[in-house]
Amino acid sequence: MTAATEGGHDWSGTRAWVERQLHASERIEAVDTLRGGWSSHMRRLQITGARTPRALVLRSFVKPFYLRVADALLTREADILRLLAPTGIPAAALHAVDATGKHCDHPSLLMSLLPGGVRLDDEEAAQRTALLARQLVAIHRLDVPEHARPRTYEAWTSAERVRVPGTTRRPELWAQAVDIIRNDPPAYRPCFLHRDFHPGNVLFTGHGSDLKITGVVDWVETSWGPADLDVAHCSTALALLHGARAGMDFADRYVAAGGTLATDPAAHLYWRVLDALAFAPDAEKVAVPWRELGRTDLAPSLLTARLEEYVHGLVARYG
Repeated sequence: MTAATEGGHDWSGTRAWVERQLHASERIEAVDTLRGGWSSHMRRLQITGARTPRALVLRSFVKPFYLRVADALLTREADILRLLAPTGIPAAALHAVDATGKHCDHPSLLMSLLPGGVRLDDEEAAQRTALLARQLVAIHRLDVPEHARPRTYEAWTSAERVRVPGTTRRPELWAQAVDIIRNDPPAYRPCFLHRDFHPGNVLFTGHGSDLKITGVVDWVETSWGPADLDVAHCSTALALLHGARAGMDFADRYVAAGGTLATDPAAHLYWRVLDALAFAPDAEKVAVPWRELGRTDLAPSLLTARLEEYVHGLVARYG
């Protein structure tokens, strides 16, 4: 690795930009690639100098698709990190952003490093899920002035775009699920959404009674919309990671933690299915980073089976 290249990408311009954000006596001592990302390249930068050594995180968009939308995504994340700074939500502190890549080799955002790490294994999954539910309630309760509210949510699939698993033995289930999202979205009471809240974007420390959330990351998709949609997204991820029952239970945990969801079962079902079908047929988009973080058991066939069982559970309970 040289100063000009890191992780297979040129970053001499980006490095120079980062160094301009540091104190005069500080320098970049080491660079490590952070695993588990899909949309962007994440680096941990070890900073040394006259001040106490510290670490920063650099997010850079390098894939062609994300380069086209990097300006909007990074500008949104920078705005949200500023918004969250005085709240109790454990988000990173913004240091600098170059959303268009004017100064960097790729559009980039520089922020503080949060303590803790992502945990995706089955051990203590139930305890972590309870904490996830409470954290999501806190996010949804944020009082955001109208002028500071993020964009209205965007759906990540549609009836026409769903890819049904080719190996399914329950095509009628998938047809029923697709028909559910052909309907217009139900009316909802909007709130502040993370929009990509799931175990891969939450950091933990400790075990047992000391287990706690120390960070919520990846705020590029933050939106304004129904709480049911955020709950749906985390529920689908839990179903894929730990089995359909874990996904089915999350909404109950969210309500038990003080959250409010649609009272009409059909409305709640719409949001849950809308999210689940965005993962079809095999959840490969999340499976790749999850495998990098140690969940090598998450083969496409397993994820497809879990997703189908989860969709079946949704339709049986709320349909």
